[in-house]
Amino acid sequence: MSRLGPNDLEAFVTQHGARARVRRLGQPTRTVDEAARALGVAPRSIVKSLVFRSDDAVTVLAVVRGDQRVDVQRLAQASGVSSLKLAPATEVEAITGYPAGATPPVGHRTALPVYVDPAVLEEAVVFGGGGDEQSMLEIAPEELVHLARATVAPISQAT
Repeated sequence: MSRLGPNDLEAFVTQHGARARVRRLGQPTRTVDEAARALGVAPRSIVKSLVFRSDDAVTVLAVVRGDQRVDVQRLAQASGVSSLKLAPATEVEAITGYPAGATPPVGHRTALPVYVDPAVLEEAVVFGGGGDEQSMLEIAPEELVHLARATVAPISQAT
């Protein structure tokens, strides 16, 4: 299967009539800090989309703000599995179609359960992976939850 990219994500957003857009920035956005600098926003406005797998092959996607970390135990509890670990980059791409580090929170090749931390909903607009290392998806958090058919659950580490 071929790798998906920003054009595929744009097509998904358009097909679903979503209030979102892919921003092609022409500079690296591989990390939260790079993305925040490229967009001129605070790290809390960036969202990380991380793929986790259980020992019995249950796959879930966690979405947290850029200034947060996923609490794997809370994510496992929310998803109803005993334990989870971060999926290797090759599995991330095989499952979502997008490369690790550029995985958007929506529009994946394979439908998978998505869990969004409630702190994400505190932002007016968030920016997630845009399908490659120089693109970002701009989307309202409520739209992200709707498009991903996500469950909102406390999955970040307590501060």
